[in-house]
Formats: sequence, C-alpha cells, structure tokens
Amino acid sequence: MGFEQLAELRDRLRAEKVQVKTDSAKQAIRKPSEQAKPREQDPAVEAIWRLQKHFPLAFPVNPAPKVPLKEGILKDAEQHLELLEISSEQLKQGIATWCRGSRYWASMTENAPRLDLSGQAVGMVTAAQALYAKQQAKRQRGQARRNQKAPKEPIQDKAIDTAVKQAVDLNHLPSAPSCPITDKVSEAMITQLKER
Repeated sequence: MGFEQLAELRDRLRAEKVQVKTDSAKQAIRKPSEQAKPREQDPAVEAIWRLQKHFPLAFPVNPAPKVPLKEGILKDAEQHLELLEISSEQLKQGIATWCRGSRYWASMTENAPRLDLSGQAVGMVTAAQALYAKQQAKRQRGQARRNQKAPKEPIQDKAIDTAVKQAVDLNHLPSAPSCPITDKVSEAMITQLKER
C-alpha cells in the first residue's frame, strides 16, 4: 500500500467514525424525549407534593419530622385549591394519606403544638388525641407484622371446594378395579380435602 492509499483509508475511517458519532448522538437525543413521557402518579402523592411545595412548615419534607396539623386543616387548605392546582377530592386524599403514616402518629405527643398552613401554632394535642395516635401506631405496626408473617394462600372458590369434596367423597366413588398408584393418590387427595 502506498502513502496515498493509507491517507485515503485514514480519511474514510475518520468519516465513518464521525458518522457513527452523529448517529449515536441523534439516538441519544431521541431517548430522553421518549423517556420524558409523564408517568401516572397517585393523586394523593401529587397532592402531598403540592402541599409540601406551597406550605413547607405544615407539610415538611422527609427526613424532617411531621408536625401535628390544626383540626379542620382541610377546610383551610380548600381555600387554596386554585393555588395548589388540584381537585378537592385530591386534596382530601392527600391530607388523609399524610395523617395516616407512622411519622405523623409519632408527632402526636401530648401538648405538642398543632400548626396551621402557615406554620403558626393554633392549638395543642390533648392527652386523648395522643393516646389515640399511640394506639393507631401500635395497630399499624401489628398489621404490618401480620402481613409479613402470614403466607399468602390462593383464594379458592367455596363452590368449587364443595363440588370437589362431594365428587371425591368415599360414598360417591364408583366401584372400579383397584390400582395401587391411583389408590394412594386418591387417599392423599381425600386426606387433604378432609383437613380443609
């Protein structure tokens, strides 16, 4: 190969390399636009996000602890629906979700100040409310433990179970020639059905 041929090969390889880079750059540009499609989001989560954005003192962002909210905060927040750009139902779901969590129950201690949307103290948590919050937190933890421990069993139709039990019931079995393999399988199935 001569120098001219090597130079020509070099130029061709550079051109191909540039072409590959521009093609991959075009593909890279296209990918984010495909991924930028808006995802479906839970309306309660959307409402909480907007409440945190507009009222950060009443709805602090994690890891800051939640604060007890003023009784009747929903009515106060409904006055700001236009600002929040959410529906009344979304707002209700958002506040209900916010007040249902373990972080919120932990904040409900006796004599803790209840805050309005601007973060001003407008009341106190009573002893009865603190006790209720403690019970709710305990109930929620117990439910979570039960959900972890309980093995999930398939849901079975009672009508199907009844029909199978009747069909397999020893009194309804037709007399047939005995087979050791099917007899053992039948006995095992009957035993399982009787245990239910």
